[in-house]
Amino acid sequence: MALMIKDNCEVCDACILECPNDAIEEGDPYVIDALRCTECVGEHDEPQCQLVCPVDDCIVANPDFVESKEELQMKYEMLHD
Repeated sequence: MALMIKDNCEVCDACILECPNDAIEEGDPYVIDALRCTECVGEHDEPQCQLVCPVDDCIVANPDFVESKEELQMKYEMLHD
């Protein structure tokens, strides 16, 4: 499942710097490109954007993009091949 950023985003840049797929775009709030977000599968054990975000519950699962871990891994490999 891709992630999304809620309206309580503080636009602090922390998440942009951590995304291994360049899936986070500037805006207010920032926007995660669901076609590029792999929840860091293929790179890390957990989503780095969520780890560095200073706002509780700001980055959450996107209910419109439900994907299995295997699908996220395939997406990661397609982005990085």
